[in-house]
Amino acid sequence: MKEVKEHTDITTYGQKRRLFLKTAGVGMIATALVAAGCKKKNDDPSPGGDGKIDLGSGDTGILNYAYALEQLEAAFYTTVVANSSFTTIFSTSEQILLKDIKAHEIVHREFFKTALGTSAIQALQVDFSTINFTSRTSVLGAAKTFEDLGVAAYNGAGKLFSTAGIAYLGLAGKIVSVEARHASAIRDLISPKSKNFAGDDVVSVSQGLDGAKTPIVVLESANVYLITKVSGNNLPTA
Repeated sequence: MKEVKEHTDITTYGQKRRLFLKTAGVGMIATALVAAGCKKKNDDPSPGGDGKIDLGSGDTGILNYAYALEQLEAAFYTTVVANSSFTTIFSTSEQILLKDIKAHEIVHREFFKTALGTSAIQALQVDFSTINFTSRTSVLGAAKTFEDLGVAAYNGAGKLFSTAGIAYLGLAGKIVSVEARHASAIRDLISPKSKNFAGDDVVSVSQGLDGAKTPIVVLESANVYLITKVSGNNLPTA
């Protein structure tokens, strides 16, 4: 268990890393639910002909897109924390950090659920069978995938809001900044004190910007971890 032993000390560095997440401002997002109360008519989600859950169209579709991803992330971290190996493969400070991330993702999930109201898609069933929750490497590798995917998803979806839905963009910006903090923290757990927290696989060296992915690309990756698959075929593309 050498790998675990090397990460068991609660260091000042680890405490600062946790405080980094604590300042993410999730509480501010939760108080902004009223600002996201307007929805277009006739853009609600419905079961698709291919058996997938259609996210809907317009701004509601984009909000459901974010809601689906937040459901996935919240379910993942809930499973991580609940696993019997959690306290064995992660140090005390790391456990607190991962619990913080779990709490953030649940707030995000409930934020979108409340904002969408009756237009929200159903609760999605997850499939984490490819993840070994007793392995530190497997858990952190999956966390890295989810967090990097989430950042790229928000970056790619922001431009898809309509003029009427521009208020959503500010809220999405607050959430993606939290997701980016998660992504850097997870990468730092994998490679402490390295430049991996903002690796050039996700941040452009020349532009200094995070990458962006379209909903179609993101959902292809997300559906791997979902029993109830979702479709973004009716989402806006520009």
